[in-house]
Amino acid sequence: MEKYGLIGYPLEHSFSKTYFNHKFEAEHIEAEYVNFEIPSVKELKNILKENVNLQGLNVTLPYKTAVMPLLDDIDEDARLIGAVNVIAVKKGSFGKLRIKGYNSDIIGFRQSIEPLLNEAHRKALILGTGGASKAVFHGLKQLGIASTLVSRTAKDFCITYEEISPKIMEQYTVIVNTTPVGMYPNIDCCPDIPYGLLTPGHLLYDLLYNPDETLFMRKGKAQGAKVKNGLEMLLLQAFASWEIWHR
Repeated sequence: MEKYGLIGYPLEHSFSKTYFNHKFEAEHIEAEYVNFEIPSVKELKNILKENVNLQGLNVTLPYKTAVMPLLDDIDEDARLIGAVNVIAVKKGSFGKLRIKGYNSDIIGFRQSIEPLLNEAHRKALILGTGGASKAVFHGLKQLGIASTLVSRTAKDFCITYEEISPKIMEQYTVIVNTTPVGMYPNIDCCPDIPYGLLTPGHLLYDLLYNPDETLFMRKGKAQGAKVKNGLEMLLLQAFASWEIWHR
């Protein structure tokens, strides 16, 4: 039986485990997906040694960057983003394992937002500067959209929320929330942007998916903006993982 899994710490709840095991059962695939809750990323070596039928792994916090030096190869997108969340495990010459890292965040995000874009969407504000913001930045760049990151505090190559002017709101018609602000249970919170300056020409994309409609999305919708949450991105990331493992 083939085995797949997730490495991270802690792993209290896992979308991936539930999703893939349901997939295996529904499609009569002889495989299982397990959680490897490891307190150190260096234990990846033991996981590979002890699970000879392992075909692939997903990677979650806090190891998306820390795992990179342990890999034999890294896909170009993952290298640009500086984070890996999918590992393909292949047997090479003489049965020696080769492990390569990929980033499915960029794939899921790009495929999810692309159908919503039109010619008026030339510039984007990315709210947040964490790991997800890098995948969003490069995903938008591949779609021909220039982005500016927004931070709560002054940083290089970013603007702050206080610097979002009417002119910026007019020019930047795509706004992507990559922060946890507004996530359950704090559903009455939202990023501090001038919502009154939104128009029907704006697109608001929230990487959050719990709740289904965040306050960020509701405020955008009230101004006529197009809105979308991150659930489809999550599913597309899972699809991308499966395709990566079976190349």
